[in-house]
Amino acid sequence: MVSTVGLIGLLVIIGVNALVAALMTRFFRVRLSTTWGTVLYSLILIPIVLVVLTLILSGVARLGPNLGSTGAVMAVAVALPFALGVAFDFFWMPAPDEVELPDTAR
Repeated sequence: MVSTVGLIGLLVIIGVNALVAALMTRFFRVRLSTTWGTVLYSLILIPIVLVVLTLILSGVARLGPNLGSTGAVMAVAVALPFALGVAFDFFWMPAPDEVELPDTAR
């Protein structure tokens, strides 16, 4: 049985990982000029960072319950936040081309 503290820790892991995935996706969309570059960097780098964050938050910080298997951890703490973060950036945030920046040249 999962305790309340374990469930809250798991929600913290999912929230932090989703936030990092959304920020990294936004960074790649703003900085890279090609669509394929954004897709490749997002599919390769973000999951690696999420696995490292999950290891730190669940191992060192001892957040979250024992999910029982590696597949469950990858699905709940990596794949779900990855999908949430990328979906948040693509569907909620405006496209980088639509954002007007102030003119800083004097």
